[in-house]
Amino acid sequence: MSSSSTPESAERSAVLQAYRAKVLEHREVEGRVKSMRENVKTLVREYHKTEDDLKALQSVGMIIGEVLRQLDEDRFIVKASSGPRYVVGCRTKVDKTKLKSGTRVALDMTTLTIMRYLPREVDPTVYHMLNEDAGNVSFSSIGGLNEQIRELREVVELPLTNPELFLRVGIKPPKGVLLYGPPGTGKTLLARALACNINATFLKVVASAIVDKYIGESARVIREMFGYARDHQPCVIFMDEIDAIGGSRFSEGTSADREIQRTLMELLNQLDGFDSLGQVKMVMATNRPDILDPALLRPGRLDRKIEIPLPNEASRMDILKIHSGPITKRATLTTSRSSSSRTASTAPTSATCAQKPASLRSAPTATTSSRKIS
Repeated sequence: MSSSSTPESAERSAVLQAYRAKVLEHREVEGRVKSMRENVKTLVREYHKTEDDLKALQSVGMIIGEVLRQLDEDRFIVKASSGPRYVVGCRTKVDKTKLKSGTRVALDMTTLTIMRYLPREVDPTVYHMLNEDAGNVSFSSIGGLNEQIRELREVVELPLTNPELFLRVGIKPPKGVLLYGPPGTGKTLLARALACNINATFLKVVASAIVDKYIGESARVIREMFGYARDHQPCVIFMDEIDAIGGSRFSEGTSADREIQRTLMELLNQLDGFDSLGQVKMVMATNRPDILDPALLRPGRLDRKIEIPLPNEASRMDILKIHSGPITKRATLTTSRSSSSRTASTAPTSATCAQKPASLRSAPTATTSSRKIS
């Protein structure tokens, strides 16, 4: 009995060893197949990259041109970047309704056929205006300016969100608004809140940054800015410190003064020229409205003038409540001392709630609930 079981156990152990060897061999082969698959994926990526490089090397570049006029349904007069003018055809896939006078197009190197429509060339300064970070400001975080906020939203936001109201009444919506008042009363803060809450393209520029030392460059930036705004309607343009270029014109002055006057004339032309602004709204801010040119302030350009006054006692209380919201308070807020300062603007009132770390460390830890902060 034992002699018969010995060959069976030996055979079984031999089969198990053979099975283990096959399993190990299978795992080894599976690992090699996996690595080969990874190599195949890498080779495929390199192949596609090489194909793209070959296509880029074999492709022919295109000439950038400008459409001057449309002759008929299929032919256009274009001006190449090198200077000559040509009568050319158009590719069937190109939308011909976009090919208006002044449109940039790509021309075939050999036949000069219009191959594609190109967007307007935009100055980098305009892109910098577009990417200006307005922060996270809401109208509810602005205290004491409820009436000014209502007027600003009526002039700027309402025509962009509900233009049918003006069409139904039969009136033209205002083109622009001027925010004026003493320094530190919240003019720029209102514009930042408008940028955060309106669903439109927002361009923010300081007027002094437009002025360039080369003749004609400042006016060109103004044209580029309004051209970009018309292409990306609805759009709001905010120009801070407009008195830098909008001062009253005079006959005498240096060449720099004449360049600023040319910039102002280009701004006036864009505001009330032959080309309609459409859904482009203008917001300007200044603390020197007395020196602005009368041509800029007339109706049809800046239709509304909103004064941002110094805060009164109730407004200062609203500002204190807003800025002291995240602060731990063990007292009652009053304005008995601040009410005596009638010329204080919004900025020092809001700065009251800002404390230095050293003063926080030296502050007492316990106060009575009946104590008043004046």
